[in-house]
Amino acid sequence: MGATKPEKKEKKDKASKRAEVDGVTKPKDKKDKKEKKEKKEKLKSAVNAALDDQLQADAAANVDEVSEDKVLAAAPPAVGALVPFALPLADDKATKKILKTVRKAAKSKTLKRGVKEVVKSLRKSPAAGPNNTAFPGVVVLAGDISPMDVISHIPVLCEDVNVPYIFVSSRAELGAAGSTKRPTSVVMVTEKRTGGKAASASATIAEEDGEEDFAEVYKDLVKLVQKESKQLKFA
Repeated sequence: MGATKPEKKEKKDKASKRAEVDGVTKPKDKKDKKEKKEKKEKLKSAVNAALDDQLQADAAANVDEVSEDKVLAAAPPAVGALVPFALPLADDKATKKILKTVRKAAKSKTLKRGVKEVVKSLRKSPAAGPNNTAFPGVVVLAGDISPMDVISHIPVLCEDVNVPYIFVSSRAELGAAGSTKRPTSVVMVTEKRTGGKAASASATIAEEDGEEDFAEVYKDLVKLVQKESKQLKFA
């Protein structure tokens, strides 16, 4: 005869105990599988989020080089904060004269604005030398530039070709004097217009303004900047 119900139950219990002792267990039920799946999905989401954050951080660290205007507008320095190499630095009286000359140069179209144009002119200048008087112009730099790398190479270029240069304290004032709405890091005042029909003629301010010939104004600027440079060397 077949085994009775109590006997079947007893055999089932014994088999279950043996399975536990041997480390053999039955597959988890549907609830356990669902919980495991949810944990796996949460872990996957967390990993993906972490990867996205890392990618964004890497992208921010490797931003392409932006224009001079964007750099200057993005990180304005504190008021009065000047780059450590802002020498020679014009005092208030000299600054007024320099900015006045820059305004006249802007009117007479004898002004180059921005790093790109100034550096281009410096590189086209005659070779360096103590007797070099054929420099392309006088360079005026703003001392409150951040980051300083925007203009740090310009004084070196000026010295290489014996071009006089001087710093003023405000890029905003320099930009305004140069007839631009934006702050300007550097300008070059030239004696004559470059390019166009007036390339061979001296630039002059309109006679109705009662201004002197710009050539004389330019010479005064050269003398002022060279004087400041000499005082710095002997200081």
